Amino acid sequence: MSEVISRRSFLMGVGVGAASALAATAVEPVRASEPVAADSWGVLVDLTRCNGCDSCALACKEANQRPEPDTVPVSLNSDAYSFVDRRQVVSDAGIEQQMPIKRQCMHCLHPACVSACTVGALTKSADGPVVYNDKKCIGCRYCQYACPFGVPTYDWENPLGLIHKCQFCISRLEEGQQPACVASCPTGALRFGRRDNLLAQAHAQIDTNAGRYIEQVYGEAEAGGTSILYLSGVPFAAMGLPTLGSQAPS
Repeated sequence: MSEVISRRSFLMGVGVGAASALAATAVEPVRASEPVAADSWGVLVDLTRCNGCDSCALACKEANQRPEPDTVPVSLNSDAYSFVDRRQVVSDAGIEQQMPIKRQCMHCLHPACVSACTVGALTKSADGPVVYNDKKCIGCRYCQYACPFGVPTYDWENPLGLIHKCQFCISRLEEGQQPACVASCPTGALRFGRRDNLLAQAHAQIDTNAGRYIEQVYGEAEAGGTSILYLSGVPFAAMGLPTLGSQAPS
């Protein structure tokens, strides 16, 4: 209990100025503007191959030891780091249909959450993942306000006030394994590899499959680029992805 009291007292009594001072003296966060390795990891999500089976979301819960691993998540929250959003999309012919899209942290190349974090609880790995350290987090929620994709979620029931997000299965990557979501996908909708290679493959798929995809790879440039990339047969806005420029967050 003493740790809870001290952390809450720190936040309420000392304020943001002291938090910034602590960041300057105790830890130096990785800046979001630092270069990312050209061969950083990525995931290509082909929405034309996704059947909405939820295997990826359930595998994510199991890999991250979340409560109720057999319960299909319907949103990002402290117990679910990814989920399958089901969008109602109207075709050019006026036919409404449900289309699934996997949502999770986008692992931006220049993440706004890392820039916003005053204590270095969020860092950007040169290999791609944006990683969260709950031992450093003070629960200020600046990352929530900064993220253009609305990814970080706050655990209101935890007295320590922690943030939750996808970690790109970094422990699995270190063991030479794919992210759990990719390994579980039965349709090949999720592809893991080096981001540059995935982009080349995505553009090749667009060029050789006339009419199947819209001529854009979402995440190639949005918000300065992301590690999670999407192919789609319908506009990305219809799938719930925000329309963003190529400017990286400051």
